[in-house]
Amino acid sequence: MESKILDIRGMTCAACAQRIEKIVGRLEGVAQANVNLASEKLFVEYDSSKVELDTIKSAVAKIGFEVLEKQALQTVTIPIGGMTCAACSQRIEKVLNKLEGVQSASVNLATEKATVTYNPQQIRLSAIRAAIERLGYTVLQFDKSDAAEEDRKRRKRAIKTMWTKFIVSAVFAFPLLYIAMAPMIKWVTLPFAGKLNMMMMGYPLYYAVLELLLTVPVIAVGYRFYTVGFKALLRRSPNMDSLIAVGTTAAVAFSLYNVFLIAGGGMKAVDSLYFETAGVIITLILLGKSLEAVSKGRTGEAIKKLMGLAPKTAIIIENGEEKEIPADEVEIGDIIVVKPGAKIPVDGTVTEGSTAIDESMLTGESMPVDKKSGDPVYAASINTTGTVRFRAEKIGSDTALAHIIKLVEDAQGSKAPIAQMADIVSGWFVPVVCAIALIAGAAWLIGTGGDVKFSLTIFISVLVIACPCALGLATPTAIMVGTGKGAENGILIKGGEALEIAHKINTIVFDKTGTITEGKPAVTDILPTQDISADELLLLTASAEKPSEHPLGQAILSGAEAKGLALLKAEDFDSLTGRGVRARIGERLVLAGNRKLMEEQDIELAEAETDRLASEGKTPVFVAIDGRLAGVIAIADVVKPSSKAAIETLHKMGIEVVMITGDNRKTAEAIAKQVGIEKVLAEVLPQDKSNEVKKLQGEGRKVAMVGDGINDAPALAQADIGIAIGSGTDVAMESADIVLMRSDLKDVPTAIKLSKRTIRNIKQNLFWAFGYNTVGIPIAAGLLYLITGNADLLLNPIFAAAAMSLSSVSVLTNALRLKRFKAE
Repeated sequence: MESKILDIRGMTCAACAQRIEKIVGRLEGVAQANVNLASEKLFVEYDSSKVELDTIKSAVAKIGFEVLEKQALQTVTIPIGGMTCAACSQRIEKVLNKLEGVQSASVNLATEKATVTYNPQQIRLSAIRAAIERLGYTVLQFDKSDAAEEDRKRRKRAIKTMWTKFIVSAVFAFPLLYIAMAPMIKWVTLPFAGKLNMMMMGYPLYYAVLELLLTVPVIAVGYRFYTVGFKALLRRSPNMDSLIAVGTTAAVAFSLYNVFLIAGGGMKAVDSLYFETAGVIITLILLGKSLEAVSKGRTGEAIKKLMGLAPKTAIIIENGEEKEIPADEVEIGDIIVVKPGAKIPVDGTVTEGSTAIDESMLTGESMPVDKKSGDPVYAASINTTGTVRFRAEKIGSDTALAHIIKLVEDAQGSKAPIAQMADIVSGWFVPVVCAIALIAGAAWLIGTGGDVKFSLTIFISVLVIACPCALGLATPTAIMVGTGKGAENGILIKGGEALEIAHKINTIVFDKTGTITEGKPAVTDILPTQDISADELLLLTASAEKPSEHPLGQAILSGAEAKGLALLKAEDFDSLTGRGVRARIGERLVLAGNRKLMEEQDIELAEAETDRLASEGKTPVFVAIDGRLAGVIAIADVVKPSSKAAIETLHKMGIEVVMITGDNRKTAEAIAKQVGIEKVLAEVLPQDKSNEVKKLQGEGRKVAMVGDGINDAPALAQADIGIAIGSGTDVAMESADIVLMRSDLKDVPTAIKLSKRTIRNIKQNLFWAFGYNTVGIPIAAGLLYLITGNADLLLNPIFAAAAMSLSSVSVLTNALRLKRFKAE
């Protein structure tokens, strides 16, 4: 059986969905067809040997609906150079979304990448790149096969360059600041302060030229602020660089004007020079950008770790001999040898040997997993003990590791709804700040009777204190760290929206089979009634059940194998349909089956024991030897070890837990009682699960659904948050918003807690970013001085620049606190 999800267009109501289900469901070989009207998707399970996927598509097309090929739309991640603040990312995003053929475009300032979904039949990738370059930004290109390594090197070079610029700038800026400020400090005697004061008073032109000479190298180092900033102004899309460029240019221009006055004899004092303001502002901004680049690099560590897990080489068997080749040259069907301590290069199935493999990179589970012939192995997991051979089945982008990386990358490139306000503000932020600076400067110029120096101080302070970067980084950095931390713990969160909604969940619906329980029957009790031991009863029953293919018989066989019992030869085997089996084991006639079989043979049962087992949700298999009841073997779909603890944790978090199942109520309530669930929805048909979720939502609840099977897919899609178990079907994981790779229910409360921590972190970041600008800009505009008349409350442009530089770093540092999150 294969399962597929097809995108359907043209549906207008539930009747359309029902018609598609009916037509597709009638096709020979189709086991199940479910249509989700909301997401416009068809979930179909079919036998590919009886019906082809193209036949299914044709059947849908014949009744007037369009089946979209998934490859019709492509998603590409484009690294962009030259962005400096949220205004840049907003500008690029706005232009890309207007391009015909682009379905969606999201620019992440933290990763410096644009995620673009487009139709290649309508627009070429080169046209998208050209649109970005026309805005004045650089599209960085590199070989996709080594993208992670190249990206890491690029970021490392950028950080090194940024630090170099800061150091060179600081070498000139701090002497400049000392020369400008030392003569003015009277409460302490500084070295050379007297000589500098004499020079300032006696030789003002030399003093001014010395400051100018120290300023020029700083301006040269920070040239990008001017080239980028003024270009953005000319394009009528000013950004943070524009604010710095205008502010420092005003300071330098005013200072140069005063130098000419001094040279012409029109000014004797040098207290109207602002060279040190421009020099120190650029230096502090470079410091802030350097720290910001380092912090941004740390936010993406999780994805870098994942990308670095896969080995570079593989040993294959070619012409009967071992040959080492690059891992990306492995082909499907190759037989690969993995020795102790080596990493698995691709996904496949063990064909020879046995070992224990550390799959913590995939599941977060530290205990190695035993592997033997027929068991699956996954790329980047580590072989710990024996040498094994396996057949390559999934390579390149099809491996489990590649899918995890893709999910995390998509999540980190997504935006949470909480970021919408910040995006709107970022788009208008810089023009508004420029207007405030002009208005404040002009108002103070008029209010002070033409004091140019005072009004210029206000103008520059407003420009350099404003920080759109903090707004742009507040959400994406927290999402990057949060989703990365989830991946480290085996929790794959598919996007920012899922991360945001998860923290609001107040009701969680668990599917029973395969989610709360193991999903396969197992022996739970062996109750002998004759003079026979429990092991002997199990051995005889398993020997009788060996030829049977019934699930209960297979469970008994597995129980005997687990105890290492050597099965005996069964003769005269007879499968009694709907009742059980009969076989002769040596000299003894063994009957194993249900109550009906025992009653047919007039064998008396132990009613009290049978009732007890039934009340516990267990299925009794009665065993009779030579016409007498020899005992009862109880079989049940056993509860996972982690289920009860996970549900207790959810109750402590104030979340109501509901169990949903198609089983009879008595069995369902027995399982629910074991794990502490009070509300049970039993005897629910697979197609009705989504309706039950909808009913809970109708009561005003935020509902999460946890499931693993294809029949859970509609309910997972209907829920506010769908959580799929990693061991489940592809359809379930496709429908889900969160995937638990370990199939451990304790990860459900962990995912909710991580969501709460991440959203709290985002709110803190947004509060700081909005609060900083809301408080800082009025102070820089002279509001406190206007109210109090105290000149000490005027903000020096140098301190404004320092505050602006630290604001972005503060947001990033706060986001990095999420790295401390630990799963219980």
